[in-house]
Amino acid sequence: MVEFEIPKIECEVLSEEYGRFRAEPLERGFGITLGNALRRVLLSSLEGAAITWVRIEGIQHEFSSLPHVKEDATEFLLNVKEIRLRALSDRPGKLTLQVAGEGRVCAGDIQVPPDFEIVNPELHLATLDSADAGLSVDFNVEHGKGYRPGGHDEGLPIGMIPVDAIFTPVRKVSYDVEPLRIGQETNYDRLILEVWTDRTIPPMEAVSRSAQILVKYLSYFSDLTKISKGIAERKPLAGLAIPAEQYNIPIDDLNLSVRTRNCLKRANITKVGEVLEMSEDDLLTIRNFGQKSLHELRERLAEFGFVTPTLVEETAEEESEGEAELEAIKAEEGEVEAEVGEETGEEAEHIRSED
Repeated sequence: MVEFEIPKIECEVLSEEYGRFRAEPLERGFGITLGNALRRVLLSSLEGAAITWVRIEGIQHEFSSLPHVKEDATEFLLNVKEIRLRALSDRPGKLTLQVAGEGRVCAGDIQVPPDFEIVNPELHLATLDSADAGLSVDFNVEHGKGYRPGGHDEGLPIGMIPVDAIFTPVRKVSYDVEPLRIGQETNYDRLILEVWTDRTIPPMEAVSRSAQILVKYLSYFSDLTKISKGIAERKPLAGLAIPAEQYNIPIDDLNLSVRTRNCLKRANITKVGEVLEMSEDDLLTIRNFGQKSLHELRERLAEFGFVTPTLVEETAEEESEGEAELEAIKAEEGEVEAEVGEETGEEAEHIRSED
């Protein structure tokens, strides 16, 4: 077996919010492969904390003006969105702001619980222009990934104003791949990776976490023979042996949509093992459980390594055939409705002529 060159990874530049990393030598093509994969994970898959809604005393919505405050509510919320929080635990939390009198209000004036730390306390939030001015604000902080628009929280009570949440701690990522020569060999790559963060996480830690996420997902593909063997063993549905630890896993752990989960629970299906014992036809007899729910369930079971014979054996070709049959049925129903309409019209005309 041809051995891969073991790359050497160095950190050329490192600060609180910027890191430049070099990896070499890499086999030809792996520079782009690793650079692109790391960039995508860095920008989308790292967890962070952000403010998701605020409650401003005396204000009902974001289009209101703030008494004795230079900024209106919209400007204030735009400033709030730039607050960067370092999470010291996995718990959500609440922040409060209580200021009075004339002066400048910054992020550092916010009262923060021990679970969080504001890394940009100098951020300007508002300007109070009167000795009678006062500003009282509650902030809700949640954990998440990527970016979540404020419209996501549609069920908030009146007075709770949603804020666009920027969870990702990484601001920007770029990479460059350079040709590298080792001795007489010129078919190697050098990967240069640059990472900018918001200071809530060091660049080196951001790269390390992203690599761990990639390793975790790629490990599922490391031994496909076990998966194919599992499928072959499960073909006979009768007598299917399911380990107790898998059988008793709650359905909630599959992260199904609310609709699909509720359909299963209404049918008294609460464990993964109960699903694995059912055939596709059995599942489709559940009220409001259709092809879309079946497809979602198949994907979730595959993600967790659970496979049922009927779900795995159904191919994309069969699905397309089913969709074609459905379209044909709809077309026939449309023709029948048209014929019924014509007959009804003829009967009505006949009745009028007799009158």
